[in-house]
Amino acid sequence: MIRTVIVGASGRMGRSLIRLLPEFESLKLSAAIVGAGSVALGRDAGELAGRTPLDVFISSDLKSALAGAQLVIDFSHPAVTASNLAACVAAGVPLLIGTTGVAESVQAQAAAAAERIPLLIAANTSRGLNVLLELARRAAAALPEAYDIEVLESHHRDKIDAPSGSALALGVAAAEGRGLAAETVVAQARLGLTGPRSAGQIGFAVVRGGDVIGEHELLFLGEGERLRLAHSVTDRAVFARGALSAGLWLARQPPGRYRMGQAFMS
Repeated sequence: MIRTVIVGASGRMGRSLIRLLPEFESLKLSAAIVGAGSVALGRDAGELAGRTPLDVFISSDLKSALAGAQLVIDFSHPAVTASNLAACVAAGVPLLIGTTGVAESVQAQAAAAAERIPLLIAANTSRGLNVLLELARRAAAALPEAYDIEVLESHHRDKIDAPSGSALALGVAAAEGRGLAAETVVAQARLGLTGPRSAGQIGFAVVRGGDVIGEHELLFLGEGERLRLAHSVTDRAVFARGALSAGLWLARQPPGRYRMGQAFMS
């Protein structure tokens, strides 16, 4: 059994992870962590997630939770990502970060951390989307640069960031497939007299409305043909199942920096 710590346990993803954990017989919840001011402190993690009691009570003490832990899955808040990462490195515990909005400043810390622990930072934890990322790299490498690349994404009306992290990840994957640095992917809105499309640009278009969970499409637009790669989510549980599946894989890897696609396609 892999002793698993869920960080951000009171959030929507945290509760979903705890609720779906029984589907993974090799994973055992050893601790559920929230912020120090959370109203969930002291509650049974199972009851909070809408399942039977687990005798694992919500805590804010990550350091103590890491003693004997073999995997941490973090869906908390970007403000604490750096400190959570440092704690996992100090304890030597594999870490999967699914928190959105992780600061670029964490990347240097992540590179050093990956020398000591297995580390995976994911913009999206669905199996299908991460297979799409791998396909994006391959398609971008196989098609000539004359094929323009566009990323389209749709989400519910309450999503606060645009483009989504997953859309940006698709752009980065396509850039990597062409041998370009991830830093070259910049999402800029088109408005007014923008002039002709710039050669080599990766474009983004965003739709917000209704209760759309998530839809992403990657277009390669050439002369006389178009290639479309698309993914849609109809059940939020895919994110939790994907994270648990990837976490199970990650816990068995040597130290290093990994991608979700490696967990699903290796």
